[in-house]
Amino acid sequence: MEFRRIPSLPPYVFAEIDHLKQELRRAGEDVIDLGFGNPDLPSPELAVDKLGQAARNPRNHRYSASRGLPNLRAAICERYAAQYGVELDPETEAIATMGAKEGFCHLFWVLVEPGDAVLVPSPSYPIHLFAPVFAGAAVTRVPIAPSSELLGALEEAFERSQPRPRVLVVSFPHNPTTTVVDLELMQGVVDFARERDVLVVHDFAYADLGFDGHVPPSILQIEGAKEVAVELYSLTKGFSLAGWRVGFVVGNAAVVHALGRLKSYLDYGTFQPIQIAAITTLRDAADYPVEVNDVYRGRRDALCDGLARIGWAVERPQGTMFVWAPIPQAHRTEGSLAFATMLAREAKVAVSPGEGFGPGGEDHVRFALVENEQRIRQAVRGIGRVLGGR
Repeated sequence: MEFRRIPSLPPYVFAEIDHLKQELRRAGEDVIDLGFGNPDLPSPELAVDKLGQAARNPRNHRYSASRGLPNLRAAICERYAAQYGVELDPETEAIATMGAKEGFCHLFWVLVEPGDAVLVPSPSYPIHLFAPVFAGAAVTRVPIAPSSELLGALEEAFERSQPRPRVLVVSFPHNPTTTVVDLELMQGVVDFARERDVLVVHDFAYADLGFDGHVPPSILQIEGAKEVAVELYSLTKGFSLAGWRVGFVVGNAAVVHALGRLKSYLDYGTFQPIQIAAITTLRDAADYPVEVNDVYRGRRDALCDGLARIGWAVERPQGTMFVWAPIPQAHRTEGSLAFATMLAREAKVAVSPGEGFGPGGEDHVRFALVENEQRIRQAVRGIGRVLGGR
């Protein structure tokens, strides 16, 4: 049988490093995995307790609602009001999804079709590129630039795109580059979208991870944003509920309604005890992201300070759970996959090759802050031995 869509997917370079990591571990090597951004911090204890309690109630074993329980939608709206000063209607402007990735993919089924075009940052988290492609749309890449140049890059990409883009994808703090923006830049994005009749999809996956005084802004804080934007929020990172798959799409009511209609044909929502536990988490563990944020900041400092000591200077990110590191000049011509392979084999440290994130990523590798500070320091020592640092 000839499969559809699958043949068009490029080789998944992250899988090559993962396979190498598994091979080395089977051989008895202690490989420190800083590649896959899989949060290692525990979920809030009260969430786990509530999950167990709700799971023991047979009434919660039945089908749920594809839009999410009313109280879950109300709880995310309460968080937006408290955190961002944004008022949302839980009936019309919020919908629960099975994690942000599922919500993002299905969102593009209702936004684009063959013949449409989408503006996507480059380098990019892979699903930002392939969700539009799976829906049949063409993609025009917008190079991620310093904040002062982002709007100019967006204008240039819009003008060269044929056909004219229908949707713009943004995501700040940005994965993989860790680029952050302020409300002024978000205002520029909203103004751009309103002037050109473009819908903005803001993936706010790292909403709760900002450092050194940076507070990641919601695009919905901008006046008029609901006319042209939706935002994806997830409990994966800030609340460390990665495997629970609880996300939301909030904002423009027409888009939320369209996604709800599609989802009514596709699923019956996340397992109801998980939704009930998520409600408790949002309402009774609202400060948990502060604890999580502190842990990631400590890990960031351990990695960046350690790399600096061995002669590898990297920018200290103000957001996300990653460090985006330019490959040292002496190894840059090898390419990011070869460099990552060398680190895995010789330093016993797995990282993500930048080329896996598309054009603009080739000269970088991404570190995920998913090991404790002691293990991160151990990783730095291994890298230092390979790179000839002190």
